[in-house]
Formats: sequence, structure tokens, C-alpha cells
Amino acid sequence: MTSIFDFSCKTLQGKDKALSDYKGHVVLIVNTASKCGFTPQFAGLENLYKDLQEKGLVILGFPCNQFGSQDPGSNEEIGEFCQLNYGVSFPMMAKVDVNGDDADPIFKHLKAEKPGILGSKRIKWNFTKFLCDREGNVVKRFAPSDRPEQIRQAIMDLL
Repeated sequence: MTSIFDFSCKTLQGKDKALSDYKGHVVLIVNTASKCGFTPQFAGLENLYKDLQEKGLVILGFPCNQFGSQDPGSNEEIGEFCQLNYGVSFPMMAKVDVNGDDADPIFKHLKAEKPGILGSKRIKWNFTKFLCDREGNVVKRFAPSDRPEQIRQAIMDLL
């Protein structure tokens, strides 16, 4: 059986990152955007990360420009935006596609494991969240409108 720990990706700095480095952690994967109505969720995600990282939470942000072209910047610009505006300290990955033929393999896996409403294999908007347990199994999918504060208990249940 495939887990998220079987995948790798690129960091904002262009370095390869094996997700197996996060084995034993609860992982929240989020497709993000810098110019979206949900962008203020960066603050809530950062709060969750600061509060729970010592208990084993890792949040991975994956910028995506597929929804209304709401993250058009370079990886460097995205990193600066997240740091300056929200103090983001959780790992941010390089910009990816989450839908379509060029969707990043991790998102193909996440969508297959936890489809959306009515079994949809698409991500409908920025800030869709996937919660994975310490073994790398995709446990739950949260809608973009689910604020970080609202999903805290689901994370705590896995920690």
C-alpha cells in the first residue's frame, strides 16, 4: 500500500525533499495561494504548527496557481510573501499543479485516497487540506472553507 512517505517533492528553494523524512509525524498537506480569499488561513496554519509541532505535527504548504491565477509569483516571491505577511515557519514546497494531467503525484495520491464530495477526484479551490496519520495514511480531507481552528481536534486525535 502506498503512503505519502513514498513520495518526494521540491522545496521552495528547489531542493529535493523526501516525504519519508516526516515518518512518525502527523502531516497536514495544504494547497495554498497568496492572493486568495482564504489566504488569511496562513495565520491559523502557522498557529497550529507552532502549538503542535513539538507533539509531532508537520504542515506542508504547496502553492498552486490553478485557481483564478491566485499565486502567480515565483517560488522565491511566494516564500517572501508567506514569511513577511504571516511569519510562516512550516515547510513550503515548490509551486505545483493539483489537478489535471500535470498534477503533482502527491496530489494524485491524496485525491485518490480521499475524494471530494460525490467522489470527485478534483480539488475545487485553494486551501483544500489533507490530514495524514503517523504511518502516512490519508485520514481526512477538509474543504477550503474549513479554517485551521476548526480542524484542530481532528489533528489532536491523531497526535
